[in-house]
Amino acid sequence: MNEHKKKWIYLIVLSIIWGTSYILIKKGLEGFNPIQLGSVRIVLAALFLFMVGFKSLRTISKKEWFWVGVSGVVGSFIPMFLFAFAETEIDSSIASILNSLVPLFTLFIGLFVFGVGFTRNQLLGVVIGLLGAAFLIFFGTEVNPDQNYWYSGFVIIATICYASNANIIKNKLQDVSPMGIAAGNFAVILVPGIVILLFSGFLDEDVIAGPYFFSSLGYIVILCIMGTCVAKVMFNRLVQISTAVFSVSVTYLIPIVGIFWGVLDEEKFTLSQLFAALVILLGVYLVNKKKAPQRTPSFKR
Repeated sequence: MNEHKKKWIYLIVLSIIWGTSYILIKKGLEGFNPIQLGSVRIVLAALFLFMVGFKSLRTISKKEWFWVGVSGVVGSFIPMFLFAFAETEIDSSIASILNSLVPLFTLFIGLFVFGVGFTRNQLLGVVIGLLGAAFLIFFGTEVNPDQNYWYSGFVIIATICYASNANIIKNKLQDVSPMGIAAGNFAVILVPGIVILLFSGFLDEDVIAGPYFFSSLGYIVILCIMGTCVAKVMFNRLVQISTAVFSVSVTYLIPIVGIFWGVLDEEKFTLSQLFAALVILLGVYLVNKKKAPQRTPSFKR
């Protein structure tokens, strides 16, 4: 199978996995607080990754470890806590919608920090996709006026982290295997994750005896295996065989999956939100439509 077909398969599979992650976080918060959820995710994901990819750590050179560490912090450690805090106040579907900001930040970080060129179609696609996300958010505020949208700021910060990570992988870690990046990420953040977990009260008797402890832990295990381990390796490979902007276009499709699970969990969804989702898909098409790059002279290095 050629790489063009592979990248679209990865994009669709990742959208399903990560679109499901938000409802799993919501269910995990039934038994744990955000600090406990984020830290146990880090520890469990690290253990799963080490079981299948520990040997890949040997392939990372000394000069690459710095960027692997930065990638682990901004691409996994910080977002895991930010999304957990965000979903204490906003619906899982709203969190998945706000995640659509990632391609916009990816484009600008790639341009201003790494000097990556862009096409007019990419810029137009990002704008249209962002407009569709804005529609979804606006319609969501009408459907759920009692939600605290200040907590959406946690998701916005997380999207900046994800965008930075995509550019780091594309520009600094092209020669590291996807499994090596994933295992290396969690090798760096495992120790602080364990420290936070031990001081989070996760093992307190009242937490363990809670009615949702084991069900929430089960949801987190699924989240770690699929949403973190499997998806992270796939995403790293996707970045390597495509572009940073294409790879994070998965965030345009995630809201559709996230809203689907939200509706099943009795979160509201309207026809106006369906229209906004179609606008997002138009943005995805334009982002990936091939055309000769157009660099802005004033941004050249």
